[in-house]
Amino acid sequence: MRKIAYLTSTALVAMSISFVSIAKLPDLTPEAKDAAALAKAKAAHGDKKAAYLLCNAQNKVAKTYAVKDKVVSTPDCVEPGEFKAPEVATSTAPVAKPAEVANAAVKPVEAPKK
Repeated sequence: MRKIAYLTSTALVAMSISFVSIAKLPDLTPEAKDAAALAKAKAAHGDKKAAYLLCNAQNKVAKTYAVKDKVVSTPDCVEPGEFKAPEVATSTAPVAKPAEVANAAVKPVEAPKK
């Protein structure tokens, strides 16, 4: 009987902890969104640069091991250029304070005039 009570209490504690972990996180701030966009752009540029270097290496190996009588066609490698930061698209509209939002929701709705 004690074992059942112990297992039940353990299960209840585990369930209460899991409900806390399901809580929704708040939305990202505009600064955090901008930082994420910049990191994404840097990663994409790094991928393009790595693809360019890989293309050059593959072409070099293909030319080294090409048979003298056989022509080997290799793709042209496109250099990605320098990294350019994307333009920030943050809104400059003021953020409403929670008290203003609460007061705006309390205002009575007037009936339309006939």
